Order: sequence, then structure tokens, then C-alpha cells
Amino acid sequence: MTEKKADHNVESTKEKNQGFQIGDLAVYPAHGVGEIQAIESRVVNGEKHDFYIMKVLENGMVIMIPTRNVESVGLRDIINQKEIPKVYDVMKVRTDGVPAQTWNRRYREYMDKIKTGSLYDVAEVFRDLSLLKLTKDLSFGERKLFDTAQVLLVRELSTAKKTDEETIIEELESLFVSDNLEN
Repeated sequence: MTEKKADHNVESTKEKNQGFQIGDLAVYPAHGVGEIQAIESRVVNGEKHDFYIMKVLENGMVIMIPTRNVESVGLRDIINQKEIPKVYDVMKVRTDGVPAQTWNRRYREYMDKIKTGSLYDVAEVFRDLSLLKLTKDLSFGERKLFDTAQVLLVRELSTAKKTDEETIIEELESLFVSDNLEN
């Protein structure tokens, strides 16, 4: 994830401050946008540790994140306004098709990208699977990955742009309309 941040010059003010506050929205890799609902101290193995208690907006799951492990687990701030066009640029890039590899190898590669927590990586997965979907039916695993990537993208972009999810879905679909007409 640090590598991707360097590639895209992503720098978060919250990361500079090394902390989140109750009520802050943050992104947890592979789970998406959540709200920090509490900061609690717990004793684990005889040692006192502080935890962020985060509720994922998509499904209500509650995650306990050790405050000292924020960077290693990839918890990050919502993408900022000036980075949004860069995410759309990632989805506009067209390559020479999907690499000639088995669906399960692609699945592992895409899952690894989703797990980085980088919205740019998620956008790449969404783009590749959207383009693949135009030429053939996705396997069950690819379809699940496509849905996951779409949910992660839509939720974070709608939160960052302060707009509804339907607007974001329309924007994403419009990026692939001309590709669909060519096929």
C-alpha cells in the first residue's frame, strides 16, 4: 500500500496526525468505508492496548483495530477531492485485453489488489472486470470480485464526493459505454 501511495502521491492529513477521532470516516481494506464509533482500551495478554472501534457502513460489521497497527492493517482516510479524478483516470486506461491466464490466477491477483486498500487498485480491478464482462460471462468468483470492487468504489467515491451512490454508479457505467458499443 505504501508503494501505491508513492505512485499516486496520496497523502492523508489523518495519517500525518497518526490518529482518527470518534465520528471520523475511514477505509478498511477489503471492507470499505466505516465510521470510528469509539476508541477503547482493552487488556490483551496482560498488556493494555488502545483500539478503534469501527462500524462498516456497507454491512454493519464492527471491527476492532489496534491504534498502533493502523498503518500495517491499511486503515486510511477517505480519498480527498483532488484525488477523485485520478481514480477515474485509472478506469479510463485501456490495455490490450485481460492477460491470458486462468480465471483463478486472475482471481488471486485481483483479490490481492483489493486487499491493499488502495482505491486505485480497486479501480483497476473494476476496470479490468468491467471490460472482461463486455466480452464474456464472468466466472462466479470474478462476478463476486466485480461486485466487491464496485461496492468499495461506489461507497468511497459517493462519500468523498458527498453525492448519492446512484450518481456514482451512472458515472462508472458511462466510462464503459463506448467499449460496449464496440463489442
